[in-house]
Amino acid sequence: MKSNYEALGKHIRLVDYRNSEEVTSTVLGISIDKEFMPSVANVIGTDLSRYKLISKGLFACNPMHVGRDERLPIALYENEEPAIVSPAYFMFEIIDRAVLNEEYLMMWFRRPEFDRECWFMTDGSVRGGITWDDLCRIQLPVPPYERQLDVVESYRAITRRIAMKKEINDNLVELCKTEFMRTFATHPEYRDEQSDWFSHPLGKSLSRVAMGPFGSNIKTDCFVDHGVPVLNGDNISGYLLSERSFRYVEEEKASQLKNSIAVSGDIVITHRGTLGQVALVPDKTKFDRYVISQSQFLLTCEQCTLLPEYILFYFHTDAGRRKLLANDNTTGVPSIAKPTSYIKALHIPIPPIELQQNWAVLVRATLAAVADNNLEMEKLIGFAQTLLSGLSR
Repeated sequence: MKSNYEALGKHIRLVDYRNSEEVTSTVLGISIDKEFMPSVANVIGTDLSRYKLISKGLFACNPMHVGRDERLPIALYENEEPAIVSPAYFMFEIIDRAVLNEEYLMMWFRRPEFDRECWFMTDGSVRGGITWDDLCRIQLPVPPYERQLDVVESYRAITRRIAMKKEINDNLVELCKTEFMRTFATHPEYRDEQSDWFSHPLGKSLSRVAMGPFGSNIKTDCFVDHGVPVLNGDNISGYLLSERSFRYVEEEKASQLKNSIAVSGDIVITHRGTLGQVALVPDKTKFDRYVISQSQFLLTCEQCTLLPEYILFYFHTDAGRRKLLANDNTTGVPSIAKPTSYIKALHIPIPPIELQQNWAVLVRATLAAVADNNLEMEKLIGFAQTLLSGLSR
């Protein structure tokens, strides 16, 4: 262990403030991305006075499930208004904030190496929890306070830029959604399933519908450090393909899976697990092709009758999602039953191509700007990860 490392327990202590006076009913949990979020627990009829009251500057962590998730959900509370967290959470504070900065400490908690160390410490139970004593034994460097502040300010600058770009993208997507509804949903044919817009099944306007390969076709030992990226659920979580957290297969393996290759202009949809995530493979990407996974399928549009941008935004509307998920197999793992045959037979409103093309002039320019911002955010995320890795030096 490096000489400037110290035990975390030297700098933190448990605190136990309860919501005994029922100051708030805002119940928060902690995501594996180390952010506070609204709790998904059912607290109807629960005595919230037993919950822990958290305020600005305090930390909380969920010591359960570390073995399962391979991450310790831990977060710094930065809001002015207090909230409450589960009585099972650890809640702690820094003993001397003139020695250890709370944002610097939170940066350390975000390092993959920290999660890996926590995972090694988990007990042998099914969920795999971590104890307070285990957490206190973890070592970290504590540089001079001024140095901590410099690192924190650099990290803030990066995360502020990422947040700004994300907000811009959210606004751009909202603009496209508004234009979609104004252009198409105002037409009587859009809602009348007896109209000409519904006269043909979707399959008539698709040149290709393909499933991801079965799991046996991409085994763990198929993955390599570089090559053709394989998409996962995180990549299909927005309107455009996300370029992060890839695993790769060799070119030869990708050639064997050519029927499961997505390229620019294709629509990728999740049909198993997290259902109905829909993303477009944009023109500007790091790679010229991607292998979809077994939980996904792809659509290639006949662009003389149907534009991929139209499909993208239609399946993000409430009506589109209901159509897409109407064949949800509710038994066992959530899944869309027989997704390729189902999607081909689906009747959705398909406007005249001229109307789609007029709308797409705005949308394509807007999505190109979103794609540019996404690429910049990926670079910034890389810079942030490099900064976090550098904390150990």
